[in-house]
Amino acid sequence: MGSWQSARAERGEGRSSVAAGLARWRGAFLIAFAALLVLKCMVAATMSPFGDEAFYWLESRHPAWGYSDLPPLTAWLIWLGEHVAGHGLVGMRWPFLLLGSMLPWVVVAFGRRAFDACVGWQAGLLCLALPLASTFGVMAMPDVPLTLAIAVALHALLRAMDDDRLRDWLLLGVAMAVAWLTHYRAAMAMLAGFLLLVSTPRGRAQWRRGGLWLALGIAALGLLPLAVSNWRQHGAGLAFQLVDRNPWRFHADALVQPLEQAVACTPVLYVVLLWALWCSWRRRAERAPWDLVAWTSLGFLAPYFLFGLFADDLRFRAHWPLPGYLPLLAAVPALCRGAGRGWRVATVTGGVLGLLGTLLGLGYLALAASPQGADVLSSSKAFPTNFVGWRESAAEARTLLERKNAVLVADNFMLAAELEFQLPGRGPVYALDSTFNIKHGRAAQLAIWRLDEAGLRAAHAGEPMLLVVSEVMRERDKLDRLGAICGSIEAPQLVARRVLFGGRKSFAYYRGRVPTAPPTRLADPTGCLFWRNALQAGDAW
Repeated sequence: MGSWQSARAERGEGRSSVAAGLARWRGAFLIAFAALLVLKCMVAATMSPFGDEAFYWLESRHPAWGYSDLPPLTAWLIWLGEHVAGHGLVGMRWPFLLLGSMLPWVVVAFGRRAFDACVGWQAGLLCLALPLASTFGVMAMPDVPLTLAIAVALHALLRAMDDDRLRDWLLLGVAMAVAWLTHYRAAMAMLAGFLLLVSTPRGRAQWRRGGLWLALGIAALGLLPLAVSNWRQHGAGLAFQLVDRNPWRFHADALVQPLEQAVACTPVLYVVLLWALWCSWRRRAERAPWDLVAWTSLGFLAPYFLFGLFADDLRFRAHWPLPGYLPLLAAVPALCRGAGRGWRVATVTGGVLGLLGTLLGLGYLALAASPQGADVLSSSKAFPTNFVGWRESAAEARTLLERKNAVLVADNFMLAAELEFQLPGRGPVYALDSTFNIKHGRAAQLAIWRLDEAGLRAAHAGEPMLLVVSEVMRERDKLDRLGAICGSIEAPQLVARRVLFGGRKSFAYYRGRVPTAPPTRLADPTGCLFWRNALQAGDAW
């Protein structure tokens, strides 16, 4: 065989090998994607609403330009979901399942554009192995459309900086507008993009392109509902996000954030992602795509770490930096090609362990979806408090209301939203003025809807009232919350108590009447009936 024939055969064999490898990675991605989607659908169709999720559902019952805790898109999506599929878990969650399932495909597209098709499918597999990303859509939460919008924006920016096509700049603007419609944390995406555009030669060149300014103008349209809602609510949303929920003082316990991220990502995969960030940073001078990967990833991860040292440390926040990991998922397989065997082994190990972590996470949620599973978890520190007990609490309330009709009232916003979700069509469930409502930014929204104590008295003064009290909470909050209930119901009588999961959840039911005047709080909250009853019941468990 001549030399030209040998070279041709080698080229053909190489193409065949590449095609076979590409088909294997694509097949592995499709199988993993389909299997995880089935599991996510099963969990989403059976698990009770998460506490905050139920309030987002309640917001969907009151369509508006925005709310005291969030911009409007989450509520709009839930409204759409239930209008298409009816009230229930599936109706509420299917839009989020759909959006969450799109995220790995966007990562695939990013990897294909930044590197090549093989890297794209490998990046998609890593996205499915990253628990933070692969479980998206199981709950109707704002992080689902927010993260997807940011991922689309990153892909559009990658293309726009290379090709300067109008369609890519338009897509970038629309994606960022959607992010602003979803959450105030869209500001972090703007910051990451700004750092790229001012810190790199390619980035600074974009300011001379009209497409960038068009994208910024479209993105700004997403701020209009925020401006309208904050104007109507006297800045309640901004006050909650920027002031009320954040102490703005250094707390050393937040230095454990890297450990939290290691647990959330699974440790080996987290180390691999940090390695990819370091390598991307060192190669940023090589320009595309390393400059974009390095600056956008660092633009999320570093500010969130610094922000976390002074901001809200009471709520779950491990998911905040997720958008910063998405470009790194594509960088990892590209970097592995030139890396030593150790990093390739670490990447494979991290992917496998990450996938196991995803399955464990879905298994945990599956246990939380059933009373029997919750019983299994009742002796664990990882008891799913905000997922369980809501069906049982509503069933008891329904029985008591069938015996004697009354206005249904809960002691806090979360319980009120859960009861209304479980008892559709019965009418509004009111919430007492709890410090818990203020801490979570829902007090202003309840007042706007007239579902707080003032609205209760205005609509039902003197009428029979059934008050449902959630008795299990952190000890440091118990006296403050339960000791403040006295005066919010006239002549209260304890008529039932549901103790669930070995005392991990407990609901007390009181009959009485709606006060006709604002309550007078006890000077000594330890004398309050509700606190004493909860204390005695807790001693008996």
